[in-house]
Amino acid sequence: MIEFKILKKSRISQARLGLLQTKYGVVETPSLVPVATQAVVKTLTSEEVKETKTQILIANALHLYLRPGEEIIKKAGGLHQFMNWSSSLMTDSGGFQVFSLGFGKDFGIGKILTPHRKFGGVEIKKGQQPKLLKITPDGVFFRSFLDGEKIFLGPKESIKIQEKLGADIIFTFDECTSPIADYDYTRKALLRTHKWAKICLKYKKSNQAIFGIVQGGRYKDLRIESAKFISSLPFDGFGIGGEFGDNKNKMIEMLNWVIKELPEEKPRHLLGIGYLEDIPKIIKQGIDLFDCNVPTHYARRGIVFTSFGKLDLGQARLLKDKYPLDKNCSCYVCQNYKRNYISHLFRANEITALKLLTFHNLYFFNTFVEKIREKIKEGKV
Repeated sequence: MIEFKILKKSRISQARLGLLQTKYGVVETPSLVPVATQAVVKTLTSEEVKETKTQILIANALHLYLRPGEEIIKKAGGLHQFMNWSSSLMTDSGGFQVFSLGFGKDFGIGKILTPHRKFGGVEIKKGQQPKLLKITPDGVFFRSFLDGEKIFLGPKESIKIQEKLGADIIFTFDECTSPIADYDYTRKALLRTHKWAKICLKYKKSNQAIFGIVQGGRYKDLRIESAKFISSLPFDGFGIGGEFGDNKNKMIEMLNWVIKELPEEKPRHLLGIGYLEDIPKIIKQGIDLFDCNVPTHYARRGIVFTSFGKLDLGQARLLKDKYPLDKNCSCYVCQNYKRNYISHLFRANEITALKLLTFHNLYFFNTFVEKIREKIKEGKV
């Protein structure tokens, strides 16, 4: 189980400082939760991830079920031992893949619509099914992205898998709806998610902490209804999931609707959001934890975050640049390597470049959040 203690509440926003205690240590909140989908932060060892100031990771139950299988991980002593990670761990339930492998793939969209992707009024309507999935009242039929085998994942199955994986915190199985789902579709999906939340609680036998997930899309009444329902159940914390329409200002407004309905004493986790510009805004709304693959995803494409903006290491001009990635950064990459060398490695398709860039980005993001924690402590956020 977990213990969560609020140390300080801001007087100028909804931000708060907290301590989340798990069997494997203490997480200072607010905190970034880097993504370790397949029990690894791509390109880094677990020891290297710790050196980036990372306190907690999130792995994915569906991916680990498909490869190598939850039984193998259980026999290895659980995820912590399997991946040699000595700090706190979460597992996502596979609910996001209902969207990403379903309507997300069908329409080529993410959780937030970009301004040029309005789809001319196209909406997903009640009763509509994705091309590659079948969503039923009891769960979802997937096709494995590894070999095309038909698999079924529902709330009972997700909980059993997550229990065998053995993370400190697990999530309920839900349906993350598309940003182009209409009201009727979103409401039906919400009722499914609420039903599945109760089933997850019923079938959970382990002493792992479990977070319920608030859904409801961009619809205010559905978001509030979901927050009230999920918070009425005996969860240890709460995830806020789903899509956020086509405007990040709407996301902040949605967080305000939801957080008003959640019990103050329990941790709040925002699922799948964490661009650098989003982080201060979501923390000011009262978010304690948030997972995001931005620092690692961008690094593998040659993009690094610095105190003066993003830098593209694929640019030829950087081959003559003898400065560190960021002169204000104290990570080992910035202390020991220069832009010209890392740019050369990246342009030559050397995997060491991806390791160096991933390390720096994670360190930069964690330091960014660390500074926000200091500002909350000082009464400036």
